[in-house]
Amino acid sequence: MKIDVLSIFPDMFKPMTESIIGKAVQKGLVDFSVTDFRDFTNNKHNNVDDTPFGGGAGMLLTPQPIFDAMAAVEKKAGNRGRVILLDPAGRTFNQKVAEELSKEEHLTFIAGHYEGYDERIRELVTDEISLGDYVLTGGELGAMVIIDATVRLIPDVLGNHESASGDSFSTGLLEYPQYTRPADFRGREVPPVLVSGNHAKIAEWRIKESLRRTYLRRPDLLKDIKLNEQQAKLLAEVKIEETNNDLI
Repeated sequence: MKIDVLSIFPDMFKPMTESIIGKAVQKGLVDFSVTDFRDFTNNKHNNVDDTPFGGGAGMLLTPQPIFDAMAAVEKKAGNRGRVILLDPAGRTFNQKVAEELSKEEHLTFIAGHYEGYDERIRELVTDEISLGDYVLTGGELGAMVIIDATVRLIPDVLGNHESASGDSFSTGLLEYPQYTRPADFRGREVPPVLVSGNHAKIAEWRIKESLRRTYLRRPDLLKDIKLNEQQAKLLAEVKIEETNNDLI
């Protein structure tokens, strides 16, 4: 996958070359580059923003630097790919969106700053995405979150293909509790089933505990999931158990 970012703060993206994404770049699975669209301004002060017509607080990004920076990205890559604008008006980012984006060959992010964008910039855009109902000072952090969540889903990036498929939200449920050595840490013991060697029972326990965690912490997620027969049975058990716990 090729990932381009348009930003006036390219140094903010240096951490993206570390950890999992850095390894993906080293493996040749991801080509990551940041273009400073301030370099494309055509005014002597290199300004990328100006006051809004009609008045109002703050400054808006002007279209010229971003249009020209996008043209440079397109010329270098042969296409601009899927262009993502980080914007509070966009659809909310979640795991399903990350899975969708992970199948693309080229993603280009426009990370804005200041009060907002000149509306004409949206002509370049295929997707408008928001992290949630809050406002950041710029789109850089939002772009990093989306890139991180997306890149880790690309085949071979994590090494173990099951790592991403078992994540919270990948199945629509929260992930089950996990444990490692020691089996007994200061009197806090690992659930016996996990050290039993019975893989069928372990798999069932994980499904049940995933349902339990979702039921207790994010019951809203269950409204959008069509449970199979086993899941429905286990969830019914969870509800009875939790009701009994409340009565103790």
